[in-house]
Amino acid sequence: MAAARMGMKTALITMNMDLIAQMSCNPAVGGVAKGHLVREVDALGGVMGEVADAVGIQFRLLNSSRGPAVWSPRAQCDKQLYRVKMREVLESQPGLHIRQAEVVGLVFDEREGLGTRDQGPGIKGPGIKGPEEAGPSTAPFAKSANGSAQDDNTTLRSAQDDKPYVRRQRVLGLKLRDGRQLMAGATIITTGTFLNGLIHCGEEHYPAGRSGEPASVLLGEALRALGLRTCRLKTGTPPRLDGRTIRWEAFEEQKGDAEPTPFSFRTKKIVQPQISCHIAFTTPETLKIIRENVHRSAMYSGQIAGVGPRYCPSIEDKIVKFPDKTQHQFFLEPEGLHTHEVYVNGMSTSLPMEVQWEIVRSIPGLEQAEMLRPGYAIEYDSVDATELDRTLRVKSMEGLYLAGQINGTSGYEEAAGQGIMAGINAALWLKGEPAFTLDRSEGYIGVLIDDLISKGINEPYRMFTSRAEFRLHLRIDNADRRLTSHGRRLGLISDEAWAEYERKQARMVALERLLTVSKVTAEGLKAAGFSEQTATAGLTWAQLLKRPEVGIEAVLGAMQEELKSEPLLAEWAAEDTAGPSSAPFAKNANGSAQDDSDILISTKKADEDRTLRSSRARNEARAVETEIKFAGYLGQQKKSIEKLKAAEAVAIPEWLDYRAISGLSREMRETLERVRPATIGQASRISGVTPAALGLVHVSIRLQGAQRAAG
Repeated sequence: MAAARMGMKTALITMNMDLIAQMSCNPAVGGVAKGHLVREVDALGGVMGEVADAVGIQFRLLNSSRGPAVWSPRAQCDKQLYRVKMREVLESQPGLHIRQAEVVGLVFDEREGLGTRDQGPGIKGPGIKGPEEAGPSTAPFAKSANGSAQDDNTTLRSAQDDKPYVRRQRVLGLKLRDGRQLMAGATIITTGTFLNGLIHCGEEHYPAGRSGEPASVLLGEALRALGLRTCRLKTGTPPRLDGRTIRWEAFEEQKGDAEPTPFSFRTKKIVQPQISCHIAFTTPETLKIIRENVHRSAMYSGQIAGVGPRYCPSIEDKIVKFPDKTQHQFFLEPEGLHTHEVYVNGMSTSLPMEVQWEIVRSIPGLEQAEMLRPGYAIEYDSVDATELDRTLRVKSMEGLYLAGQINGTSGYEEAAGQGIMAGINAALWLKGEPAFTLDRSEGYIGVLIDDLISKGINEPYRMFTSRAEFRLHLRIDNADRRLTSHGRRLGLISDEAWAEYERKQARMVALERLLTVSKVTAEGLKAAGFSEQTATAGLTWAQLLKRPEVGIEAVLGAMQEELKSEPLLAEWAAEDTAGPSSAPFAKNANGSAQDDSDILISTKKADEDRTLRSSRARNEARAVETEIKFAGYLGQQKKSIEKLKAAEAVAIPEWLDYRAISGLSREMRETLERVRPATIGQASRISGVTPAALGLVHVSIRLQGAQRAAG
C-alpha cells in the first residue's frame, strides 16, 4: 500500500486472494505496546488502524488506570469483515495489482559482480544496475505474501587496495510455481508462518502454512540453499468453540469501553455493534488432564524443534513452568457478529484433539461445548534479522527487503510496522532518494527494527512498552505529532487528512495557551467542584493542572467561558462535558412520548455525533494535560534523546575493517562483522559489545579513515 501510494506500480502476490489479511490467530488488533505500533502505522499513512476501526466489535483502552505512557488501545475485530474490508481497501488503491500465485524463488542478475559495502542505490558497482538502469520510478514492485530467498553475505578483499568489499546479487523479480517470472525493481518478502510451515496436533504433524493452507516449501528450500542464517520458530492457536453450546451465564462478562478509543486519527466514528467477551478459569480437573497428557504434546514429545514465544505460551507450557499455580485465566472471545465461533484466548495448545476436548469440558460452563476447530502448534523458518540494515533491506542483496514473521517477530502489529517501513524504503530506493528510518527516540517502530537488526532473536519477538527507553515520549496520543509530517512528505497522507491534522494541532496549541494564560477563579473552582483551598491566588489553570489530583476534565468544566471565547475550542464547551443524552425516547410537539423511528434515529445520530466530539475533545485535551503534567520528566527524556542522537550521528563506515582493530576479542570481531552496525549507537546495543570495544571502534574509524585518505 505504501509503495503504491508513493507512485510505484506494485504487485501483491498471494497464494489465495480470498484469504488476504486472514486473521489466523486471535481476531484482535492492538494491545499493550502493540496498540502503539498500530497508531504509528496509522500516523505514517498506513491502513491497519482504519480497517480495525471499521470492523472492531469491542474496543478497550488497556492500562487506563496507570500512566499515559502505557495506555494501549485494543480492538476485538470481526474476523470475516476484517479480511473483506482490507481487500476492499487494497483493491481500491490505484497502482496496486493483486495476483494469485505461488512464489518459489527469486530472479537474479546473471552478471554477478562486486559492490562496496557503502554503495547506495544511486551508485553502481561492477555488474550491479543502478535504479535508473533498472527502470523508471514506476517500475514493477513485487510484494510476496509467501516467501523469498537471498544471497550469502560474502566479504572479499580487493587486491589493489586491500579494502573490504561485499558480493551483492541484484534481485530482478520472482519465480512463480507456474513457470512465469515477475520482474520488479524491488521485492519485499512477507511469508508469515508459511515458510516451511509444519503443523502439530498431538502426535500428528503435516506441512501447512495455516490450517487448511499449503506451506511455502519450495521457496523455503530456495532460501536455505542460498546460505542465509536462519532459525526455526514456533507459535500456536487455541481451539475454537461453538458459542451456541456455551453456558454464558457461568462466566464473568467483560464489556468494552462505553466510548471506544479508535486506532486511526482519521476515524470519524465506530460503526459496528459492540459485543462482550467473557472471562473464565481453569479448574483442578483441567490441570490434572494436562499433566497426565503433557507427554503427548508436540512441545514436550521432542517433535517440535522450533522455539516458541515466551510471552504467549501454550496452556501445557504454563502448567509445566508454573507448577504451583492452581488456576489460569482465559477469555472467550467471539470471532464475529455473523458467526457462533468463539476464540479461547489463553488456551493455545498442541495436545491431541481428544485431550483438548477433555480440557474444554472440564471447565464449568463448557460441559456441553462443541469444538469447531482444534488448537495446534506451527513451526516455521525465519531469517536472522541481523542480515538486514535499518531499511529492512537484505545487506548482501540489491533490491530485496524482508518484513514480518520472516524476521522473527510475532503478531499482526509488528508485521505492519515492518511492512510500511519496507514499502517506503523500497520505493525510495527505486527513486534514488535517501532512505527513511526511525531511531529509538522517534517511535516504537524504530525500537522494533533496531532490536531486530542489532540483537537478532532466539524466540519470536513481541513488542512491550518496557523495550522503549523513552516511552513517556512515545505515547499513543502524540503518534501523529511525531510521524504524520513524515507520512505527508512521503506522499502517504492525503490533503484532507493533512488538513484535519493541522486543525487538531491548532486546537491543542490553543488549549495549551489558554491553560497557560488563564487565571484560576473562585467561580471556576466552585463550578468544577473544587474547594477554595485547592489553589492559591494567582495560579494559572496549567499550574493547577500539574497537581496529580487535578484532571483535565474538571479543569475544562471550570473554563466554560474561556473555551467559548476561543474559536478553535468553542465546540468543546458545555455539550462536550455533558456526554450523550440518556433519554430513551423523543417527545412530539404536544409533549407526549412517541416512538416514531425517524425521530429516534435522528436523536440517536445527534447523540453519537456529540459523543464523538466529546471523545475527540477528551483525547486531545488529555494529550495536552500529559505534556503539562509531565513536563519535567519529558525534559529529562529530551536530554537523554539528545545523547542517543549524538551516538547515532557517529556513523561506522562500511569500509571499517574489524579484523585490523587490535584489542578486540575474536568473538567481538565476529559479532561486529556479522551485524555490521551502522552507528556507534547501534553497536552499543549489540549483546556482548562492551564500552571498551566501542572506544576501540571509535578510534579505529579515525585511524583507518586517515590511512585511506593517505592512499
